[in-house]
Amino acid sequence: MVQYTNASLDASFAALSDVTRRGVLEQLGSAEASITDLAAKFNMSLTGMKKHVGVLEHAGLVTTEKIGRVRTCKIGPRRLEEEMAWIDKYRQLWAARFDELDKVVEDMKRKEKVNGRKKRK
Repeated sequence: MVQYTNASLDASFAALSDVTRRGVLEQLGSAEASITDLAAKFNMSLTGMKKHVGVLEHAGLVTTEKIGRVRTCKIGPRRLEEEMAWIDKYRQLWAARFDELDKVVEDMKRKEKVNGRKKRK
């Protein structure tokens, strides 16, 4: 079996697989926030939030900047084009398969309808 490996896709999907990290991205989509503010918002320890932010930062989804004692987070420069292209490829594949399935079902319904008429005569 061929193994498909892409470190950036792996890091992105791993980062997005957690509900807290998706929530952090939503929060940062509205405004920058400190790790302390994010930890409070998610009722989490500072250490726990640092780990989540680290995963997001490793994936390039978040950037941080330390000014004095405060580490501020903001949305990273990546736009997820590669991830969206990967998802779209499979969306198109499944859409085509469901279109074919629809044709089979319609054909079966049509045949059933024709056969039902023949039996009534």
